[in-house]
Amino acid sequence: MAINVSNRKPNNSARARSHALNTTNRRQKLNLQVVRLEDGRRVRVTTKEKRTLLKDIKNVEEKVTTEE
Repeated sequence: MAINVSNRKPNNSARARSHALNTTNRRQKLNLQVVRLEDGRRVRVTTKEKRTLLKDIKNVEEKVTTEE
């Protein structure tokens, strides 16, 4: 079972209006992905957070290889 880590909430907005000026509310849900951490836990994070995590890991690995 994955745990939600993110504190972000869905985006609420109004749909485009028709000529009769009818509007309905809509909700854009988050794109949650399951990620397995190094200690084996599975967590749910948004794709935006997942990308930043992967970029941070890549930057750390590059620093280690350049220092050697």
